Amino acid sequence: MTRVAAIDCGTNSIRLLVADIDGDQLVDVVRRMEIVRLGEGVDRTGRLSDAGLSRTFAALDGYAAQIRSHDVERVRMVATSATRDAENRDTFVDGVVKRLGVPPEVVTGDEEAALSFDGATRELGDGRSVFEAPYLVCDIGGGSTEFVLGDSAGMSLARSVDVGCVRLTERHLHDDPPLPQQVDAARDDVCRALDVVRQTVDVTAARTLVGLAGSVTTVVALALGLDSYRPERIHHARIGADDVRRVASGLLAMSRDERAALQVMHPGRVDVIGAGALVLDTVVTEFGFDGVVASEHDILDGIAFSAA
Repeated sequence: MTRVAAIDCGTNSIRLLVADIDGDQLVDVVRRMEIVRLGEGVDRTGRLSDAGLSRTFAALDGYAAQIRSHDVERVRMVATSATRDAENRDTFVDGVVKRLGVPPEVVTGDEEAALSFDGATRELGDGRSVFEAPYLVCDIGGGSTEFVLGDSAGMSLARSVDVGCVRLTERHLHDDPPLPQQVDAARDDVCRALDVVRQTVDVTAARTLVGLAGSVTTVVALALGLDSYRPERIHHARIGADDVRRVASGLLAMSRDERAALQVMHPGRVDVIGAGALVLDTVVTEFGFDGVVASEHDILDGIAFSAA
């Protein structure tokens, strides 16, 4: 058994998993998430902001302390969309090394997709799953969304496109609540990205759509009518296409204060959940799925397995 620390640094959040791994078995020791919005403004400026870097480094200081206190044997940190796009990413890398002693790996979209697929589907192929393969894994991040097709043998095809919840919000959803023409423009943006996905990934081969990350799990929590965010209820829950559309439409019609009052809503997702739900709804509709299965296991678990 190996104790590892995995860190996933995305456009919107930074997450830590300390876990004990033995083969295909992963046991959580610590799981944490902080909304740091590292990629705030990157789509417009091409740079990581001083404020975003400061929030991220503050979270990393806390993570480094936890890693030291849990006798971790191996550490792997992966940075994704916002860092790939930033011209000043060396400042970010230097700050991470100072705090963790290891550099972050700024992975490509395909590498990100492979890690997400492994984390999300490893247990789906263990004989206990009721979900039919092949799977199309859809990982809706802050800056990008990854699509990965595969089965229990692993990933076969993948594509990453720049339509994440933070990026779409900054591009299009400027009013509170967003105007219909802004929602239409964001949906058109996603549809164009899905046309690109179709060029690489045979989405018609998939039998189950598996959705990852906070946008998906929040939509599922709302569809289930939960009175608080309960990962054990959300993990592997399936909701239909009509429920996805209902929740997405409702979120896009709400004001910021109304979204913030929802009991399952993480405060750091309030500003961007409408765009994330729109991405999920558009994927379900355009690709013709009758629903989506949520997974609480994702790229963070994939990073942990790879570290072990």
